Amino acid sequence: MTTKNLLRPLAAATALLSGLLSAPAAMAQDVTTLKVHFFLPATSYAATLFIQPWCDKIARESANRMKCQLYDQARDGVADVVWTLPGYTAGRFPSLEAFELPFMMQNPEATSKALWDYTQKYSQDEFKDIKPLAFHVHGDGVFHMTNKPIKTLADLKGLKLRAPTRMTNKYLAMLGATPVGMPVPQVGDALSKGVIDGAVVPYEVVPSVKIQELVKYHIETDPAEPAFYTSTFVFAMNKARYESLSADLKKVIDANSGQALSGQIGRAFLQADAEGRKLTAKNTTQVIPAAELAAWKAVGTKLADSWVSDMNGKGKPGARMLEDARALIAQHAAKH
Repeated sequence: MTTKNLLRPLAAATALLSGLLSAPAAMAQDVTTLKVHFFLPATSYAATLFIQPWCDKIARESANRMKCQLYDQARDGVADVVWTLPGYTAGRFPSLEAFELPFMMQNPEATSKALWDYTQKYSQDEFKDIKPLAFHVHGDGVFHMTNKPIKTLADLKGLKLRAPTRMTNKYLAMLGATPVGMPVPQVGDALSKGVIDGAVVPYEVVPSVKIQELVKYHIETDPAEPAFYTSTFVFAMNKARYESLSADLKKVIDANSGQALSGQIGRAFLQADAEGRKLTAKNTTQVIPAAELAAWKAVGTKLADSWVSDMNGKGKPGARMLEDARALIAQHAAKH
């Protein structure tokens, strides 16, 4: 299978990431315009707290010789920069799944920095054909339920729940739910039509999908515990497009990518969670306590063991990868 065909369009954003893996460089111009694609509305927190500020910064630091053209939906043609979830293409980027295992993440800023460091060691082959600008995670995953609250593990049995990635879908199935994989833009319609009983997303997604109008209950897990799930994201540039830039414009991109940018995005998502949570005030919010989560963690450990075996089967050091992921998260968390 060619690189071009590796990423089938399970979601529009991931289809454009496929474009990044195979597209030729655009012609150089006096003003370099980067086509930036993302999968949420232009009013989303991702756009206003992260993508637009990044674009403003590279414009300012290049003396307006480089600017962005933003797209919030699939379009014909090739994007130069894409923000998406690698997990929308199940199994294509297995190394990142260590960070999508249950109860790994507690601080999205620290964990995003850890994720960047981890990818430099374990994910180079998976992303060798693009130029990653940042890797990051979102804040704590939350259950958003239309009609039924969740208090115990038993309450999940048979519920149809949306989840974003292979790991989270597997985990929900192991917990007794019926997982339904779909990208965020489909969640609102699925909730309104009763296709699903609920969805797991962070609070920052709430306004983009109007979740607060479609559900009655928001169920968090004990904030003193690591998140029961998070997703990994990549902000990446077409490699040929990057190579076509002049040396000074490359420096601008380089100065606005890497571990620091990854952490900044994680911090922005934490801020976005706080804003999104405010919109749910009229609904009922519940917290699953640490004592109840012990049983959930036991199931999560089985999933982690399965992922390690998976990696070993691919010729990768699964146990060491998971150990390093946890160590990096702890290392960066200690600084926050």
